[in-house]
Amino acid sequence: MRSIVLSLCLLAAPHLGLAQTLRTDPQLQKLVQDVRAEVNPSEAMDFMLRVYETDRWFNFPKFQETAEYIQKTMNAIGLRKVELVATPADGVTQFGFWTMPLAWDVKNAVLEIVEPAVPSDMRILADYRRVPASLAMWSGPTPPGGVTAEVVELKSSRGAELERLDVRGKMVLVDDRGGLKARLYRMGAAGMISSSTENPELINDHYWINSWGDNGWGFTKASSPLVGFSITPRQGAYLRSLLARTGKVRVRAVVDSRYYSGSYPYTTGILEGEGSDEEVLELGHTTEQGANDNATGVASMLESLATLNRLIDAGKLKRPRRSIRILAMPELYGSMPYLLNNAQRVQRTIGAICLDTAAGPYDMADTAYTFQLNPDVARSYQDALVMRVAENYYAGAQRRFPRWAPYRTGTDTFLSDPLIGVPTVKPTGSSGVNTHHNSADTVDRVDPRSLRDLTAMLAAYVYYLASAGEAEIPWLAQITANRGYENILRVVEPYLDRVESASGAETLGRELYAGVAKIAYTADRDQDAVLSTLRLAPPDRREKIRATLDPLLKTMQRFAGDQSDRLRRAADQRALQIGAAAPVKALAPPADPRRAEAPRIVVQRKRPGTITLDDLPAEKREGFPSGAWDVPLIAALNWCDGKRNLAEVIRLTELEQGPMNFDFVGYFKFLARHGYVDIIQPPK
Repeated sequence: MRSIVLSLCLLAAPHLGLAQTLRTDPQLQKLVQDVRAEVNPSEAMDFMLRVYETDRWFNFPKFQETAEYIQKTMNAIGLRKVELVATPADGVTQFGFWTMPLAWDVKNAVLEIVEPAVPSDMRILADYRRVPASLAMWSGPTPPGGVTAEVVELKSSRGAELERLDVRGKMVLVDDRGGLKARLYRMGAAGMISSSTENPELINDHYWINSWGDNGWGFTKASSPLVGFSITPRQGAYLRSLLARTGKVRVRAVVDSRYYSGSYPYTTGILEGEGSDEEVLELGHTTEQGANDNATGVASMLESLATLNRLIDAGKLKRPRRSIRILAMPELYGSMPYLLNNAQRVQRTIGAICLDTAAGPYDMADTAYTFQLNPDVARSYQDALVMRVAENYYAGAQRRFPRWAPYRTGTDTFLSDPLIGVPTVKPTGSSGVNTHHNSADTVDRVDPRSLRDLTAMLAAYVYYLASAGEAEIPWLAQITANRGYENILRVVEPYLDRVESASGAETLGRELYAGVAKIAYTADRDQDAVLSTLRLAPPDRREKIRATLDPLLKTMQRFAGDQSDRLRRAADQRALQIGAAAPVKALAPPADPRRAEAPRIVVQRKRPGTITLDDLPAEKREGFPSGAWDVPLIAALNWCDGKRNLAEVIRLTELEQGPMNFDFVGYFKFLARHGYVDIIQPPK
C-alpha cells in the first residue's frame, strides 16, 4: 500500500468543523471503489441462504452442518489454515465466566388446542417443522405420546400472583421470554406457552426464545427441562379470549427433544498476509435462526475475503502485511473458547470487527450502517479509521451518511476488554422493521444492495488495517485527533446549555464541576486513542515515534483547556445574570456513604470477559444483577486493572456512563465472596 504521510500535520491547528459533509481521502476512496466494484452481491446472497437454511432450525446437528458448509466455503474462496473446531457443549465447562450449554436436538414439536373445538386455522398453535421458532430453544421433551393439559393464564409476573396460581400439571400462558421457566418447573407446571414479542406489530410471527437457562442464557446441566412454546401475538390474544369466554381450554403438547453432551462448533481461516505474524479479525456468530441475524453477518465476512482474494490474485491489490482471519462461531459461546484457547494468536491480533448485523431494505433511511465504537477504557484510532472508511464509501452513495454509536454489549464486542486487548468495532443495520429474534427474520427481508454495502466497507476496512504500518501512523494519529476535538465539542455543548438555563448558584457550581471533569476525561481518552497508533510500529521504533506525537497531544490538551475555560466563562456570565457570586466555584456532588470504603479497595479480576453469574441461582445474588449484558457494570469491571482503587474505578465509570445510584462497594464485595474477583489492599 502506498504510504499516507501528511508532513507537518502533527503541528497543525485542530479542524473544528462539524458540518455534515463526507470527508474523503484519495487513497481510501480508490480502495473503496476497487473493492465495491469487485463485491459480488449474488454470491453473498448465496452464502446467506446456505447459512440460513441450516441455522434456522437451531439444533446442534444443524449447527454442525452450518460449520461444515462454512469450512468448505472458506477453502473454496481461497482461505488458508481453515479449521473446524469442536468446543464442548456439556453444560459444565466454563470459558471465562460463561458456562457452556448442553447440546440439544429436536425432531418434532406440536402444540394444538383440543378443547373446546375451534376453527381449523386456530387449532395448531405451534409446529416446529413448519415454524422452528414456535418452539423454545432447549425446550424439554414430553413423554413419547405427548401431554394433554389445561391452560392457565398468568397475567402478571409478580411473585405473589404466581404463588396464588395453581399451575401443577398445567400449561401456563405468559407474556414472558423464559425468565419464569425455572419457577414454573419447580411448581410442577407441564410447560410454558409464551406470546411475548419485541415487536407487537408482527402479529402472525413467533418470537424466538433462545434463553432457557435457569440462571442465565444457555441451558446448563443445572437447568430445568421445562417444555416451552412460542405462539404469535394473534394466537395469544385468541387463546386469552377463549379462556375468558369458555373458562376452560385444554391443549396437547408433543415435543421430541433431547439433551446430550456434544460440541458447539466454530470455523476459522485466514487470508494470508506477508511480512508479519499479526492478524486482523472478522468475527460474526452463526447458530441463530434469522436471515438478517445473523446469516448476513456470516455472508458478509465470507464475501469480503473472497473479494479481497480476487483483487489480490488479479494484481489490483498487494497482499496485506497481516493476515485477515474469519471466525464464524456461536455468539459468545464460540468466541470465548476461541480467545482463551488461542491466547498467543490473540496477542498478535491488532484489531477486530464484529458482524452482528442486518441488510434490510436499501432505500430506508435507517438501513444506512451505524458503527458501534470501542468502550472508553479501550478508545482506539480504529474508531476514527472505520468512520473514515465509511465516509469514503458513502461519498459515492446517495442519501447516505455514516453514523456512529457508543460501545454497547450484547454480542461479541467484548474483545476490547483490557484483559483481551483487541480493539473491536461493530456495524449495525436494519431489516426495515424490528424482526430481532423472530420468525419474520426471513430471506425476503435481506436486500443484496445493503449486503453489498456492508461487505464492501468491511473488506476495505480490514484490508487497510491489515496493510497499515509505521508510515500510516501520522495520518491515523491526525484523524484520531480530529475525532478527539469533535468529541470534546460534543461533551461541552450540553453543559453550556445547562449553564445558560441554571437558576441558582449551586446548580451552576455542579454543572461547572461535572463539565470540566468530563472535558478532561474525554481529552485523556482521545490522547490514549492517538497513542494506540504506536501498535503499528516495530517495538524498537515506538519510543522515537512517540516523541513525534507529542506536539499533537499537547495541541489536544490545550484545546481541552480552552473548552474548560469557555465553560467557566459561561458560568461566570450566567452568575452575574442571576445575581450570584462570580467567579463560580465548582461544586463536587455530595459523597455517597456507601462508597466510603472505595479508596481502600482494589479489585483484581480473575478471568477475562463479563461475569454472567450463570452458575449462581437468583436467590443467592443478594439483589445484584447479572453482569452478562449490563453496560455500566461491564464498564466498571473493565476499569478494574488491579491497580486503580475502587474510588477511581467508580469515578471513571460514571464519567463514561453518567451518575449512577448503585452500591459498587457492595457489588464487588459480593463478587469476591463468591470467588469471581479478588479484593486486595491498595499500595501505600
